[in-house]
Amino acid sequence: MKTLIWQGIIYQSLEYVNIQENDKNYTVLSKIIGCYHDKIYAVDYKLIIDKDWTMLEFLIESEINTIKTKITGKKQQDHWEINNMIHPELKGFKYIDISLTPFTNTLPINNLILTENHSQKIEVIYIDILNNHIKPVKQQYTKTSTAGYLYENIETDFKADIVVDENGLVIHYPGLFKKIAELT
Repeated sequence: MKTLIWQGIIYQSLEYVNIQENDKNYTVLSKIIGCYHDKIYAVDYKLIIDKDWTMLEFLIESEINTIKTKITGKKQQDHWEINNMIHPELKGFKYIDISLTPFTNTLPINNLILTENHSQKIEVIYIDILNNHIKPVKQQYTKTSTAGYLYENIETDFKADIVVDENGLVIHYPGLFKKIAELT
């Protein structure tokens, strides 16, 4: 489907993403390298997403200052098994949000199919790679124009006006990410 590169502005990173499609799902393969404050990092992730753009499973392998970490997640009916443990507090969650990539914004943008000036609150599994932390987070997306979305983290009051392409992939995420190359 697509191959692209995002530049992480605040995270001083580059991300190479390959999105593949078959008749059942999307597979996303990514490699990120960067440095943020005193952390030098490399991250590889693989996501399996259904045709409705909801998460089915993920694998995130990271190395931060030479310390390696692996996070696995698999949706079991309506529950999430993360690192071989069922997490009841994540029951019914459809999305994940990985801290170092704008790709995971594509999941709710494509799944919610919002009309202009309409918004939707969602719950996501937030995965903070640099701090090795996973938690449930409430977010809201509002479609502001054909290619524009207002992203809000309900708990922190963080807001950003995101611009996406025709596939719901981030082109510009002010202060955080911008797309710098693409193959289709």
